Amino acid sequence: MGKVKEQGYQEVELCAGICRYSAEQGPSLLADEERDYEPGKAIVSYRPIGVILGIQPWNFPLYQVIRYSASNLMAGNVTVLKHAANVFGMAVKIQEMYEEAGFPKGAYQSLLIDGEAASELIKHPKVRGVSFTGSDGVGKKVGASAAENVKISVLELGSNDAYVVLDDADIDVAVKACVTGRVINNGETCVSAKRFIVTEKNYEAFKTAFVEGMKALKMDDPNLEGTDIGPMAREDLRDKLHDQVTESLKAGATCLIGGEVPDRKGYFYPATVLENVGAGSPAYDDELFGPVASLIKAKDDEDAMRIANDSRYGLGGGIFSKNEDKAIELARDVFDTGMININGYGLAHPNLPFGGVKESGYGREHGGFGMREFVNVKAIMVTQ
Repeated sequence: MGKVKEQGYQEVELCAGICRYSAEQGPSLLADEERDYEPGKAIVSYRPIGVILGIQPWNFPLYQVIRYSASNLMAGNVTVLKHAANVFGMAVKIQEMYEEAGFPKGAYQSLLIDGEAASELIKHPKVRGVSFTGSDGVGKKVGASAAENVKISVLELGSNDAYVVLDDADIDVAVKACVTGRVINNGETCVSAKRFIVTEKNYEAFKTAFVEGMKALKMDDPNLEGTDIGPMAREDLRDKLHDQVTESLKAGATCLIGGEVPDRKGYFYPATVLENVGAGSPAYDDELFGPVASLIKAKDDEDAMRIANDSRYGLGGGIFSKNEDKAIELARDVFDTGMININGYGLAHPNLPFGGVKESGYGREHGGFGMREFVNVKAIMVTQ
């Protein structure tokens, strides 16, 4: 799929961390709890509910599956997976991995089916919950079907994550993190940095350094050492991205670098930086799933946070400021999103919740939260 080889190894390491965290923390997170109950005693018990259907995408073909399946297997559920068609090979390998690890056959099952068949599976009486990762358009349909059939669902959808550079930010720190955050996994990441909102005070300095950082990236064979950007996963995805760039330019954006489909073998798209990006254009409103950055100038810190929240999405985001207490306060009380990096960039961590708000979905994975998404929380009241 074009993933840079080193980042593939990082994905494997993250999956190992998720499995380790689930195994080590699961017993205590899922243990019975005693609660006060005046006539006697009460127990809260977290019990499995049955079959959990996973519908997962291609961009992190191992991680997305391990993320939902490890936590649900730990909770005592069984999992069935509908993977993206272009990574069916990975789906088969994951099932083999679980069985080689000693899980009973059927505890995890990969189904090589299309989207229509998966939609019918949601209605199956044995399926008790659905975990979906993908676009907000498809996710809304999955959520609606789950609700119609009274099934629990967790939706991790798209985003247009804002990284905010405040007046007192360290520009060097911000530029380094933002370049990494925009192009990791070839920019094909739901929680990658996409909109860069910079106060007027810092805009020119940030723009100059950021453009130089993006120019310095090496686009090449993802198996070669030193490659920063590989080819995109499919031709249609590359073409859609280019169409979004073209539409944004028609709407008034300016292209500082990139923005052209290279004449070479493979579905490559260069590191691209747009500025003068405004509401009503794809670069402002929608998710650009590839190495395209949108620069937006804000009047001041307050305006920057207003623009950051001016999105139908809310998955991740970032704040750059030398005042850590101020940044934490803005992250906690102002930023309407699910996960915020302060003075850095990061993807996912086994011990921290992962998920969003608004049209980026609902529910949480990781940090023990995923283990409790698909359980029957039983209240047992004993009169003595």
